[in-house]
Amino acid sequence: MLRLALRSTLAAVCLISCREPAEPDLSIAAAREQADGSEVTVKGHVSVAPGTFTSATFEHGFAIADGGAGIYVKMDEAATLALGDRVEVTGVLGQMAKMRVVTAEPAGVAALGEAMAVAPEAVATADVDEEVEGRLVKVTGAVTQGFVDDSPYGYKLWVDDGSGQIQIFVHVSAGFDAAALQAIVPGQTLAVTGLAFQYEDTYEVAPRSPADLVVQ
Repeated sequence: MLRLALRSTLAAVCLISCREPAEPDLSIAAAREQADGSEVTVKGHVSVAPGTFTSATFEHGFAIADGGAGIYVKMDEAATLALGDRVEVTGVLGQMAKMRVVTAEPAGVAALGEAMAVAPEAVATADVDEEVEGRLVKVTGAVTQGFVDDSPYGYKLWVDDGSGQIQIFVHVSAGFDAAALQAIVPGQTLAVTGLAFQYEDTYEVAPRSPADLVVQ
């Protein structure tokens, strides 16, 4: 009996002290390389506020960046976060209309403090692709095609800096005035800051607010 009791005690101790150490937090770039269905934990600063793209995505997610990469966090309800907030997200890696996302529940999102604005990365219009998907980017180019109304989801414009045109998708939920967008015409130069987004086979830049779209 004493031997059995001792073995049970040792087994209980080993369950606590002999387990494999937990996987360390992944960088966002490393997390993006994991297989769909993998549970990942990433940290970063909020680059797109919760609910900004609701009109087209039908959810209330946000985006984060860690300096090396970015990713969209898909959520069914909006987290209480502001631009620049540092957060830790634990969720399941997957796809949303072919865009890499982490799907998280409210319990999987924790604010860490240490707020810092995310600076956009300047990229060529032709370089908005899988390499920068999920990052906050800035493109500047001539308008090649004017306003197309795709409401209630959003509005479309196209710009080209000479390297190849890219679609600008303006979500209705981002607070833009349709009349102001209609006033933008081909030939004008447009500077656009936004999330490098993917919808099915189309890459696009999605501005977060009217301040992200400037006619030069």
